[in-house]
Amino acid sequence: MSPPSPSPAASPGRVLVAGATGYIGQHVVRELVRRGHPVVAIARPRAGVKGAMDEAATREALAGAEVRFGDVTDPISVRDALVRGERFDAVVSCLASRTGGVQDAWRIEHRANLELLEATRAAGLRQFVLLSAICVQRPKLAFQHAKLAFEQALVDSGVTWSIVRPTAFFKSLSGQVEAVKAGKRFVMFGDGELTACKPISEADLARFIAECLSDPKRQGAILPIGGPGEPITPRTQGELLFELLGRPPRFRRVPVGLMDAIIAVLGAGAHLVPSLADKAEFARIGRYYATESMLVWDEAAGRYDASATPAYGQDTLRDHYARILREGLAGQELGDHAMF
Repeated sequence: MSPPSPSPAASPGRVLVAGATGYIGQHVVRELVRRGHPVVAIARPRAGVKGAMDEAATREALAGAEVRFGDVTDPISVRDALVRGERFDAVVSCLASRTGGVQDAWRIEHRANLELLEATRAAGLRQFVLLSAICVQRPKLAFQHAKLAFEQALVDSGVTWSIVRPTAFFKSLSGQVEAVKAGKRFVMFGDGELTACKPISEADLARFIAECLSDPKRQGAILPIGGPGEPITPRTQGELLFELLGRPPRFRRVPVGLMDAIIAVLGAGAHLVPSLADKAEFARIGRYYATESMLVWDEAAGRYDASATPAYGQDTLRDHYARILREGLAGQELGDHAMF
């Protein structure tokens, strides 16, 4: 299917942002407000990591936007409390499952996005920008299949679309900073060279997403995107942290086979205790990121290709690590995604 004609350039349009209190969503809202867009941000009554933000805190975090509270998984709430039959020039969806569990992934990554698309399209929506993930190139996990299912629905919807597939976030590479700072070893799978990524900062990614609203070259397109510089391996991450701390590198190697054993035990146990199914899926997610690079996949060559992975922005992981070593991890908490 050929992409719809891009929307003509005009004054900043009215934008609805879903997932507005998430790690990337908050920065997207701020960037759109800075650019002069009238923004409606939708959020849960209790938002943030472990529901730490009440409605007042959410409004403060999203200053400059109109904040509407509701449940994106409830079609009635989406229609009546969030969209309200109003027309938006664009929707930016940063919705993502917090746990990666099977049911939660399909409920958020697919169904909630679909309800949002249908409600806004019925009101005359012109453009939809989706924050997806580069890992859907080689789908093995529930959340990846759910993302892909909505990506296809969006492409087939008839609205102008952009699908943004970022590589690793700085946040996802920050889980061991405090442990290393406290004197512990940096934990890595194998020799630390199994995978690589081009991490992108939340601010750079927010700018890239905002530019999709006005750049015709980014419309009707799937957009893999990374940050500046050369690809970074887990070993490189550890070496960088120790360098910034002025200490010799110290590593702890974890065999990938350990993850396989955990997955096997949890998978078998899930047949008897259904609540273990999501724990098994979370272990599969951990193994995936331990063995798959977050770079563009070259299907013909059967390998990840760093040179084919676009780079954008100016923020570097070195600067990010230096900042959080000085100031702490505020705003970088992994919550349900923490592994180490």
